[in-house]
Amino acid sequence: MSTVAPSHWQTGPAPQDAKGWIARATEVAAVLATDAAERDKAGATPHAEVRLLKESGLVTLLGPAGHGGAGQDWTTAYRVVREVSKADGSIGQLLGYHYLWNWAARLVGTREQWEHVEAEAARNQWFFGGAVNPRDNDVTVTEDGDDLLFTGRKTFSTGSRVSDVTVLEGVLEGTDKHVFAIVPSDSEGLTFHDDWDNIGQRLTESGGVTLDGVRTPWSSAAGFVDKEFLPRTYNTLNVPVIQLVFVSFYLGIAAGALETAATYTRTKSRSWLHGGYDKAVDEPYVIDVYGDLTAKLWAVEALADAVALEGQALHEDPDAVTEQSRGAFEVRVAAVKARATDVALEVTSRIFEVTGARATASAEGLDRFWRNVRTHTLHDPVAYKRREVGRHVLTGELPEPTWYS
Repeated sequence: MSTVAPSHWQTGPAPQDAKGWIARATEVAAVLATDAAERDKAGATPHAEVRLLKESGLVTLLGPAGHGGAGQDWTTAYRVVREVSKADGSIGQLLGYHYLWNWAARLVGTREQWEHVEAEAARNQWFFGGAVNPRDNDVTVTEDGDDLLFTGRKTFSTGSRVSDVTVLEGVLEGTDKHVFAIVPSDSEGLTFHDDWDNIGQRLTESGGVTLDGVRTPWSSAAGFVDKEFLPRTYNTLNVPVIQLVFVSFYLGIAAGALETAATYTRTKSRSWLHGGYDKAVDEPYVIDVYGDLTAKLWAVEALADAVALEGQALHEDPDAVTEQSRGAFEVRVAAVKARATDVALEVTSRIFEVTGARATASAEGLDRFWRNVRTHTLHDPVAYKRREVGRHVLTGELPEPTWYS
């Protein structure tokens, strides 16, 4: 990637509100779009792309303004991820996961811990990665005096090789307690494997990682005081917030697919020789498909925005989050996750119906949108999200907080 960032990012003032930061994300997307298909094929480590995110200021979007951050909230972060993902789903995912790992200190940690992490992250423009895969219960945490040692392997570690710091997760030896800690990504004993070779989201650096006695002080164990974890209901918001980040880049990828396809239809598609129309844009079935897909996408975008606002109320008063309010929010998130998955898959596959056979050429790169959505929507079965909604409607049951609900 050789495209340089717009000069006004350095010479002009930073955005001052949510609208301005979403516009900045749109500018980032415009830069990424210039060679998105080529970068997807190359599959190179996205160092330049992460540098672009830093230069734009988006990496410190959630950081405190007093330490150089933008001081924005999650409703803006979701929209920013959606905008970036229109051009490049991989970079949108990296940015969304970065926000999640940055927020992890506030989610789990003590006030002293998260204030320190957020200040340092904003001042130093840290880019976060995470070696946190709850299905792989294969990292053990042992004590060594005032330190902890993380040992084991994680199958997935999104953002690994392009991160400044990495969130680690493991189980404290002899207990069932999960320990989270943030360490420098170049820590001794932390080895990232270049083994991410999937059909989609190819630039997310989501390969495996080995932890060979990675050392960090007990004081960095998030939420622990005197070696005991202090739980809050707010700690259990990890799943609904993660799922809304997923929704954000699914919808961004779908919107990008639709915009790219529409441009192709206007400029390259040929009308069918037996249709009786001179231009593809005048064919009734083409018009109908674009209208159908756009209406479905707009509907789920509106639902996503509404659910994000509902969640923001919980973030603004963490100590007031109850099992009831958390569960009700998770049901709403499950609903939008299910719809976003279905609509994104439909949009990214049906665009070929209205672009034509020539649009399948490798040079066009239209397939990357479907590959990206199809890859990540397998993260956790959408049927279980529909089940959360259905059981709540029929019995009033709220989802039990787990790693996936």
